[in-house]
Amino acid sequence: MSELISILGAGESGVGSAILAQKQGFDVWVSDYNQIQPKYKAELDKYGIKYEENGHNEKLIKSSSKIIKSPGISDKAPIVIAAISVNIPIISEIEFAASYTNASLIGITGTNGKTTTTMLTYSILKSAGLSVGLAGNVGYSFARQVALENYEYYVLELSSFQLDGMHTVALDYAVLLNISPDHLDRYTNYQDYIDSKLRINLNQDANQKFIFCADDDEITNQLENHTTTADLVPFTYDNGPLDQGAWVENNQLNIQLTNPKINFNMSLDQLTIAGRHNTYNSMAASIIANSLLIRKETIRESLLDFKNVEHRLEFVSKVKGISFINDSKATNVNAAWYALESVENPIIWIAGGVDKGNDYESLSPLIKEKVRIIVCLGKNNLNLHKAFRKDVDMMINASSAQEAVNIAYGLGEKGETVLLSPACASFDLFENYEDRGNQFKRAVRNL
Repeated sequence: MSELISILGAGESGVGSAILAQKQGFDVWVSDYNQIQPKYKAELDKYGIKYEENGHNEKLIKSSSKIIKSPGISDKAPIVIAAISVNIPIISEIEFAASYTNASLIGITGTNGKTTTTMLTYSILKSAGLSVGLAGNVGYSFARQVALENYEYYVLELSSFQLDGMHTVALDYAVLLNISPDHLDRYTNYQDYIDSKLRINLNQDANQKFIFCADDDEITNQLENHTTTADLVPFTYDNGPLDQGAWVENNQLNIQLTNPKINFNMSLDQLTIAGRHNTYNSMAASIIANSLLIRKETIRESLLDFKNVEHRLEFVSKVKGISFINDSKATNVNAAWYALESVENPIIWIAGGVDKGNDYESLSPLIKEKVRIIVCLGKNNLNLHKAFRKDVDMMINASSAQEAVNIAYGLGEKGETVLLSPACASFDLFENYEDRGNQFKRAVRNL
């Protein structure tokens, strides 16, 4: 009898893991506490993979030799605690899939900017003609692609939850963009979340690169007591030039690497994704591309042509002189800070949702300077009102995207920007941040 692997969660990550596990000869069982989406049921049926939904068969799961847990499932879930009690190894899809590929692995994490940086890196490598897959938090699951494709490189967007389940993986290129409080509903304390982010550098050796933002106080403080043999490549906006790394000087992005020996530069005005935060994202992606000896012309062209990801500072429309920007992916305070900082016009800010233990204090100076009206889009807006009622002219509650847009439009003035950048999760009124962003865009078009 073959070894039994139980997979918790039947979304993209879980189903991809099931396909790979079956291909590798394991006896596979997929268990989901909720109802499984029809498209994933059809796929499990197609491959003849056994599954259950609307609950867990604890006895069967506890008989597994290994459990692959989808990142959305908390370590505090009863079935996870039950498995831990009988010492069953619990790993992530990333850990599982990495053991079945010889591809070069590029991992990107950070509280904010990881999707943009991942997509930008993937875009440059693909433009250069490399055999590259896009996975992790974006695209098809890493496990699915390892099972069905044969890429030479993978660009992986890695959340803290995915990193928590990684133990033996050593990334060839590990990027840490920034760290700020997030997901404090899932972690015991902030330090635990920080430690999760630092796992991006886990197991790296001197032949592998650890690329990090030297302007992020949290990262630099942690690195003082963090040991690694990886090749350290910092990037900075204000503190160049560097012997090795990336920096901005005279409105120009500069990169210098020692191994391989590389010099690269281009004007910030040529970057299609604007704002300081996107310059950081561009520096990280460019360090990787130059390390892979991609032609400088290809890197420049990719940075010139790149379109930002949907729901991240996405310009929607201008109606009667009022601009509308969809930043629904900003599910934490730091992401909203970046968005508010990047908008130059006076702002009507649409914010709110499921508060993940947010501390809004860091936003107050920007709110006072830039925001005239706040439209609170969520079931419970008390914390937002407490934080900002003294900082703005008006705060109004809305219970749908259409209502929020109508209020903002009705109160807006020519030359202002309506910015949806919630600083909160979306699950009180929407399926996810994509649903929130799409409803916002539809509401704007309805104007």
